[in-house]
Amino acid sequence: MLKLGISARVLDVALVAAAALLAHRLRFGAGVYLADTEQLMIAFYCTLVLLLFPGFGLYRSWRGMPVSQLLWRVLGAWCVVTAIGLLFAFTLHRTDAISRLWLGLATLIAGAFLIMEKALVLFTLRKLRSRGINEKAIVIVGPESYSRMVLNQIHSAAQAGFRPRCLFDESAAEGHRVCGLEVMNRFDELVTRVRRRNIDEIWLALPLSEEHTIQRFVREFRHDFVDLRFLPDVRSVSLFTQSVAEVVGMPAINLTASPISEPELWPKLVFDRVFAALVLIPMLPLLLVLSLLVKLSSPGPVLFMQKRKGVDGRQFSIFKFRTMKLHADKPGELAQASRHDRRITRIGAFLRRTSLDELPQFVNVLLGQMSVVGPRPHAIEHDNLYKDLVDGYMYRYRIKPGITGWAQVNGYRGETRKVEKMEARVKFDLFYIQNWSFWFDIKIIFITIFKGFGGRNAF
Repeated sequence: MLKLGISARVLDVALVAAAALLAHRLRFGAGVYLADTEQLMIAFYCTLVLLLFPGFGLYRSWRGMPVSQLLWRVLGAWCVVTAIGLLFAFTLHRTDAISRLWLGLATLIAGAFLIMEKALVLFTLRKLRSRGINEKAIVIVGPESYSRMVLNQIHSAAQAGFRPRCLFDESAAEGHRVCGLEVMNRFDELVTRVRRRNIDEIWLALPLSEEHTIQRFVREFRHDFVDLRFLPDVRSVSLFTQSVAEVVGMPAINLTASPISEPELWPKLVFDRVFAALVLIPMLPLLLVLSLLVKLSSPGPVLFMQKRKGVDGRQFSIFKFRTMKLHADKPGELAQASRHDRRITRIGAFLRRTSLDELPQFVNVLLGQMSVVGPRPHAIEHDNLYKDLVDGYMYRYRIKPGITGWAQVNGYRGETRKVEKMEARVKFDLFYIQNWSFWFDIKIIFITIFKGFGGRNAF
């Protein structure tokens, strides 16, 4: 491992120097030697790489980690090196002796070289590991239900190079096997096997309550060079997919926090504004006509505005074309629209059937209160009713509500008088949150355009 770390450092320094030489050739042509100031700058950059790159964790094992995370670290480390290098150049008071074009080219080429090198090395290692080379032998400790989940994750990421050799569960029957692997139930036999068969890691896939078991393994293997990893089974304390984060330098398990980070949502935020503008501007004549028809249908305002919860429970006023005659609900109660509801106007029935009453919500999208795709926001009265009846109901508000969503394109829209219907809707919403991607949004939009505007539940 140490040799690989030294080789990686030497290669990084060589790439930085090679990038500087290539930039010099591109800038000045062949036959022109490096000036003393340029040689000093190259030496300083190489020294910074040796000193700073280890602090960014670039030379530790990235087995099983996302490639993108490593590449972002490389880019960040190189930006820091560049910033310090520029500061050094200014302190020399010899910036006039350094070609800015050469320095800029050298910086860009070196950054590209370093990123390509790390990606190529990681890709090569993953290929080798997927073919059984450079593997790490592991033992999984824990109950069968969670061990199966861990095994499925390992098999789906074969390129990480982790190979389970056996499982350990003291409550298992003698001779029991899981996914073709032997399940051991005697601690002394496991200890002997770990020490005889060169096991690299032991994964403790245990509930948080099994502290005594964790301490038992730590004490037993404290003198052995085997890595112990704790994979906490938190299924009993959370309904949702967990993610591990770092808070003030400490590891933290997000039990109910949003699984989608803000940087991941940037494409969605940009797309929402652009898409909303592209819808509203061409449809302005249609919006004016619909506004006039609503106004003529019955006395009252054109728009119906109602308080709804947005991301993290922040309230906002949702905009819709008014589809009913003016009426007053009892305080704290909300009468849902039903089929053949006498409160609905003729133009209102058409707007509801075609979902055109939702068009003003693109203004909510432009204001940043809603997204084009996301869980539909319900009336606050419904939130108060269902939050204690449906597991995970309020988790829907961990992201921005949407005009359309995965539940809606699967037929769950309109009236929800039965708890079972709301449970099904929430199930689809939670699936969307846990499996979100930008292209999932695009898929939902296309389904909405081609089949989701109408439907027998739209009234």
